[in-house]
Amino acid sequence: MQELGNEKHKRRPHYSGRYPKAFREKYKELNPERYKDAAAHILAKGGTPAGTHVPIMVSEILDFLSITPGQKGLDCTLGYGGHSQKMLEKLDGSGHLYSIDADPIEIVKTTDRLRGLGYTDAIWTPVHDNFRNIDRICSAYGPFDFVLADLGVSSMQIDNPDRGFSWKADGPLDLRFDPQKGEPASIRLASLSRDEIEGMLADNSDEPYAADIARGIAKAIRQGKSPETTAQLRDIVSQAVRTSSLSSGLTGDELREAQKKSCMRTFQALRIDVNSEFEVLYEFLEKLPGILVPGGRAAILTFHSGEDRMVKKSFRYLEDEGIYQKSSRECLRPSKEECFQNPRARSAKLRRATREV
Repeated sequence: MQELGNEKHKRRPHYSGRYPKAFREKYKELNPERYKDAAAHILAKGGTPAGTHVPIMVSEILDFLSITPGQKGLDCTLGYGGHSQKMLEKLDGSGHLYSIDADPIEIVKTTDRLRGLGYTDAIWTPVHDNFRNIDRICSAYGPFDFVLADLGVSSMQIDNPDRGFSWKADGPLDLRFDPQKGEPASIRLASLSRDEIEGMLADNSDEPYAADIARGIAKAIRQGKSPETTAQLRDIVSQAVRTSSLSSGLTGDELREAQKKSCMRTFQALRIDVNSEFEVLYEFLEKLPGILVPGGRAAILTFHSGEDRMVKKSFRYLEDEGIYQKSSRECLRPSKEECFQNPRARSAKLRRATREV
């Protein structure tokens, strides 16, 4: 047994200023269960504690899915587990929920969190997989009474600079949902031609400065300075916007806002490309009717116009084919109150479909 006094006391790292800025220094935000007052303060100000995620349009989703005890459901995008937790509460200990996540890092954390809330394998099963494989998952566990897919990027991934999802903090230019598979964004970007980069930016994010940004990235690659970090890519994008003829009349705040939006769209376009998000969604939508029981319900949250168009077209086509019941063709949007409390909800659209009986 270790003698008393031999154990070294470890102090938490100190940081400059009133509030921590570095991701790892935000020890209270990163432990919202332990520091509930700090988390509540951040949420009240319309923020999201670092390393956490606030589920979006929960009441609208639950109203449509109409979950009752004894049913079997599938959450295709587990993330922080907010939606899964609410669906498990509706099951009330009877039935089963299966939750998919392609991220090997976050699924472990969320599994520990939900197990800690008492959701044992008798009621809940996490599945490490990509939701493009719902047919395989259905063969093992389905079919399902209700299905949810939240296509937004988890806040935990955005907040952690080691994952490379955000242009705001410096880190490796990775952007993979599963860092154990595929190639990081830095390698992917270095392999593309100028025309391919421009097409990716235009197709994946409707970037108005696509040609200028592609020119800047291609030039950096030719000079042996292909961006390997988020800061390097951000600087290239910002410089391209600054020198573009499209922004010749912009100064001050207007120019900074244009640079900010182009950085957001560039990172979005590259993330979509690296993770084959459109291809994955196409497969998912094709397979979705086959995993639902007659009368089963599916809800999909989108945050990107391209994704929303794909979901809308699929639902309407399958309605016309008699596979889905006639349902509301209009999407639902989060309330003004929710958008105020959680700004990350602003671009969300909820679409719904019911399998024909």
